[in-house]
Parts: sequence; C-alpha cells; structure tokens
Amino acid sequence: MSKTYIPKEISWLSFNERVLQEAENKEVPLIERFKFLGIYSNNLDEYFRVRVATLKRLSQFGEKSKNILGYSPKSTLKKIQEIVLKQNAKFEKIYSGLIQELDKHKIHIINEKQLNQEQTEFVQKYFHKEVRTRLMPFLIEKDTELPNLTDDAIYLAIYLVKKETQKKRFALLEIPTHVLPRFIVLPEKGDDKYVIFIDDIIRYGLKDIFFIFDFDEFSAYTIKLTKDAELEIVDDISESYIDKLSRSLQQRKWGTPVRFIYDREMPDDLLKILTKKLNFGPDDVIIPADRYHNFKDFMNFPNLGRKKFYYEPVVPIPHRDIQAGKSILSAIKKKDIMLFFPYHPFDHFIDLLREASIDPYVTSIQITLYRLARNSSVINALLNAVRNGKNVTTVVELQARFDEEANILWGNKLMEEGVKVIYGVPGLKVHSKLCLITRVKNEVTQRYAAIGTGNFNEDTAKIYTDHLLLTTNKKITNEVFKAFNFFNVNYKKDNFYHLVLSPFFLRNKIILLIENEIKNAIAGKKAFIYLKLNNITDNEIISHLYEASKAGVTIRLIIRGMISLVPGIKDISENIKAIGIVDRFLEHTRFMIFCNGGNEECFISSADLMTRNIEHRIEVTCPVFDKSIKNEMKEIFEIQWSDNVKARKFDATHSNAFVKPGKKPIQSQIEVHNYIKKVNEKIS
Repeated sequence: MSKTYIPKEISWLSFNERVLQEAENKEVPLIERFKFLGIYSNNLDEYFRVRVATLKRLSQFGEKSKNILGYSPKSTLKKIQEIVLKQNAKFEKIYSGLIQELDKHKIHIINEKQLNQEQTEFVQKYFHKEVRTRLMPFLIEKDTELPNLTDDAIYLAIYLVKKETQKKRFALLEIPTHVLPRFIVLPEKGDDKYVIFIDDIIRYGLKDIFFIFDFDEFSAYTIKLTKDAELEIVDDISESYIDKLSRSLQQRKWGTPVRFIYDREMPDDLLKILTKKLNFGPDDVIIPADRYHNFKDFMNFPNLGRKKFYYEPVVPIPHRDIQAGKSILSAIKKKDIMLFFPYHPFDHFIDLLREASIDPYVTSIQITLYRLARNSSVINALLNAVRNGKNVTTVVELQARFDEEANILWGNKLMEEGVKVIYGVPGLKVHSKLCLITRVKNEVTQRYAAIGTGNFNEDTAKIYTDHLLLTTNKKITNEVFKAFNFFNVNYKKDNFYHLVLSPFFLRNKIILLIENEIKNAIAGKKAFIYLKLNNITDNEIISHLYEASKAGVTIRLIIRGMISLVPGIKDISENIKAIGIVDRFLEHTRFMIFCNGGNEECFISSADLMTRNIEHRIEVTCPVFDKSIKNEMKEIFEIQWSDNVKARKFDATHSNAFVKPGKKPIQSQIEVHNYIKKVNEKIS
C-alpha cells in the first residue's frame, strides 16, 4: 500500500476505533460509554453491508479491480479482517469492564441462571405474556435450506440433546427485537437494580417452545449475519424509478452474506452445519464473539434514573437575530443568519417554514429532502403550506442509504396531499440541503434561501453539528432558484457564479482555490487552507494538497471520519497537520477557509472531498459573504483546532493518539457552546 495514500476502508476502521476509545474513556459518563459501544457496533454493521460488500464484489474482477480502486481489494479485505478481530477483542474487554463498573453502582445485567425467586416468577410471566407467541422456530435438517435470514436481526441457534441416547437436533429462532425491547428491567432487590437481555428470557423458556420433543438439554447461541446492501440501480428510463427501488429493497433481503458472527461457545457440529448452509468459505469474514451481539441496542439502554450516568443536556441558545414572536422572514431580510446546530435550536427552521406556510404573500416553498425525522415537523409544515394554497415542491432522494423505504412512504404522503414530488436525479444522488421560499408582494419577488451542511431533520439536529445559512442575498438566492430549476426542468444545466454544484464544478473550484494558495505561497505571501470535513479520500484533491504543502502553504484539517491523506511526511506533507474530534455530538458540519492573500474566502458545503460526492452526487457548496459570520466560522475552527481533550492527531500509523493536553483543558464542543452563548447574548 502506498505511503502517501491510505485506503478509505482502512481509514474508516481507524475512525471507528476513535468511537471505541470513547467507550473506554473513564471521563465519559457510564451509560454514555455503553452507547458508544452501540454506535461502534451500528457503524460496523453498515461498514460491512456497504464498504466490505463493495470490496468483495470488486475483488471478483481480479487485476482490473486494482486499477479501479488504486489498491488491491483482496489484500485490503485481509487487512480489514485482521483489524476487525483486534478491535473485537478490545470491544469485549471494554464491555466486560463496563459490566463490572455497573455492578459497583448496584446495577446488574444478569442472565437466566442468576434469577432469584421473585425475578424467576417475573421472567416466567413476561415470557408467557409478551415473548412466547412471537417465537417461530425453524428446524435445521440436513437436506433443507436455511430460511432467508434478516440482515439486521439476531438469531438463537438452538442445540437440543437427549442425554440418554445423545440424539441431537438443531433449530433457529429470531430474537424479536423489532417488536420487543432488548433489555427488560427486573424487580429490584433493596437498592440493587437488575436488567436482563431478552435473549436470556428466551433461553429461560426454551423448554416451553420445544415441549413436543423428548429432549432434556437445551442451549442457545447467538448468531448474526450481515449482507451486501448496495443498491444496484442501472438507469433505465423506461421503467419507474420507484418500482426499481422497491424491487431492490426486496432484493436486499436476499443480499450475499458478507459477515457471520457467532457465540464462540457454540458446539462445532452446530457451527459447521450453519456455515455450510450459508456457503461461507475460507475467505469470508467469520467472527467468533461473546454471548451477545447487536450492541447497537445499547443506544436504547433503559434509563435507570442515575443522572451522573448521562451527559448533562446542552440547552440550545436562540440566535441573537431571531426573536421570539417576531417574523423570521423579516430578520433574514435584514441580514444573513448562520445557525449552528445543536448549539442553536432547530426550531428556528421549523418556525421559518411555519411562518412561510401561513404568510399570505408567500407563493412557493421548494426543498430537498434526504433523511427525515421519524415524526417530521418539516413535513407537517410543508403539508400545512399546501393546505394554505402554496405551491410546494420537494426533491426526495430515494437512495438515502437505509432510509429508502421511509422516503418512499414520505414521498407518497406528500403527493397525496398535493405536494409536487421529484424523485432525485437518475444516476446521481441528491445530497444537497436546500430550501427556497418565494414571496411576492406588490409584484415584487423576494426569495429566501436556506443552505445547509446537514439534513432537514430535527432528530439528528440534536446530536449532529451542522451549519445552516439563511439569506436573501440575490447572488445566492438566484442560484438556489437555478438549482431547483435544474431539478424541475429535465436537469437543464445553468451558469453558476457563486454556488458550486457537484458533479459539475466542485472539483475544478477546489483545485483553483488550492492553486491560488500555492501561487501566493510561492510569491512569499501568507497562504493557508483550513478544512473541516467528515471525510477526505479523493486522490486528485489529496495530490494537490501535497503540492500546496511542498510550496509552503499551511494546511490544517479537522476530519471526523476517513482520511486517506497522510500528514507530516518529509518533503511531501510536512506542512499538513490533521486532527479528528470524537465527542458526544457527531461532528458533521463541513466548511472550508482559504487565505486568498488576506481576503479570506469561506464556504459551507453538503459535500465531503470524496470522489462520490464530487462526481456522483448533486451537492452544493456555498460561499459565506457576511464578514461577521466569516469571522465566527474562523473562531469556531480555531476553538476546534485547539481541542486537547477529544482531539486525536492523525499520522501514518493510525495510532489515534490524543493531542497532548495543555495547561488548560479545552474540550471544543463545550467551548463552542460557550462561544455561541457569548456571541448570542441579547444586546439590551
């Protein structure tokens, strides 16, 4: 593998290890540490479904695949297996440490063999009332195929034995976590609280399920299968896009298995029959693990009422330019407003939509929708606007990974109510975050635009950091209008002078901005590039950043996830420093600052610097014109850059070493919250 380019799949595993570090971190409240285990586990599931699955498919093309990727998928898959097994050992160690920690605080996660009399009665009742009717066992026979195992579910592989004759049978049973909670709180004993996995309640009741057989030993071992989830959509205009997508959702249920996790205590003969029936070979990812899988369920661990086990809630600060009970449209007309979630309330955006939906002069609302909240107030506001006679157009992206089903349902609901629904752009994912409100009064048209780095989703806005610019600046609003025309009128391309649209202009724009810094550095002028992104993996952009580093441009990168660039290589990237921050909020905002000879240019973007965002998605990168907002963005970058509590330094070894603590601890998410508080204090 090249010393100047780290395959993104390897870099991603390094990011997930940073999540694991938070689960290990004693400074993080106890239940939050369990949640980080859940996030790690959930991330890994998606990683196997998408990234590993894609590598496996590419590896079938032999040498050709190396040319497509720039590195060998086969050897990358081998490296992945090594890293994942190593991380899994660390994961299990952290988990057992956390269980002991809970014990010290008189909270016990117990299994079916540790129940006292009262708990036994409770489990018996619960099993008969809630669980039993939901269990449908499948008997595994030598000559039958396994049923189609659900990708996201966990199963108990059951081992039935008659002691006397040593007669055996095997069965499979899905653990019904889609309808029942994974964790059940048991009766307390004094000050001690008890929790049991539903898996163990099922183990307790196995005899009751298999009573028709004459067996006297029952044991159950958890297994989990992860399948290839990539949507294969070939553009064929003759058939309905939605039909195709609905079909590929069905196909997903039959995706090729890419990972098999099993309880390492499972008897060999049971393991053998399962792997054989699943067609797993020596090259497949098979992971022996502990008794429990699907740790993502820890993200919903029951609240046992101990405040110190959780993060203190962060109270969003109302933006100084938006006043309760006053028109937000008027506020935006006065000046640009930059919201920063979750430090500002997402309610500001909902209030803006609500105001637009009842303002008699507003004629239309256009918006792109990618991932929506479960009970979306954004959708409610749009439906309300239609009922109030506004023209509402939504561009709904059907390929929002793992949200397709929900988006089809939302799209249908919107259509039924009279909203014009445009389903994406064939062959390109619409990932941009745009909203345009048009108001006509006395024949004068006024446009209001919202351009963001994250989805219009009130759930994620509480836990993801994202910027949202609200503006009436014509340079921007006219081009947001052009962008919606592009969606409306058969993808008619227009000229854009301020907004930068992928896949048409972003690559060139970024390269021009980098080249401008190189030119200034060579001329002896001050030159710098500051990038705050989720991922940077595009080869060409990375090469240009190396050139800039060689020319003496100061480059500082704050990258949450994948970083294929290697900082600090002598004569190549010694002017590049990079850090990653993992903390309670997911660092999701994307912005870029270029020195530009002292006349700094600042952009927010929905795009990461990955080939897919630059070439295969509709993304919008938007300049920030307002001077005071520009200064705020720079201040926020500086606060994050000086983090010495949650920041990790990036290097060639992927050590994920924390930035050395200074005299004063700086935890940037807390400091950014304090900064936002300070700049938004109402001037009385």
